[in-house]
Amino acid sequence: MSEYARGTFEVSMQPVAGDEGADATLGRMLLSKTFSGDLQASGDGQMLTAMGEVAGSAAYVAIERVSGQLHGRQGSFALVHRGVMSGDQRQLQVEIVPDSGRGELAGIRGQLDIRIEAGQHFYELAYTL
Repeated sequence: MSEYARGTFEVSMQPVAGDEGADATLGRMLLSKTFSGDLQASGDGQMLTAMGEVAGSAAYVAIERVSGQLHGRQGSFALVHRGVMSGDQRQLQVEIVPDSGRGELAGIRGQLDIRIEAGQHFYELAYTL
């Protein structure tokens, strides 16, 4: 049976210095997140992006390590992201990397849903331990 964690997060992204290639449609970013709510944690990772020729079309993949407390349990786990955007259509899949849990979060599995409303990022994490 799944448990659920909900809350908000703030994210900042910085281009990787010296990674400017000849193709401006491809990029690499450093991620930094702060989670609030049921998950009190920070997230750090990297993202690869590809921009489409039409505004609003893009794709990304990312890996991040989340460290902190989930419902009072101390530890960390890794997330893998896959996102594809086309106009107002968005497909986003974020999963906990199997067997990536450490500390009191060892054995964690699940999925993270992200919702953005009026510029605010919300998450819902469905997980099992």
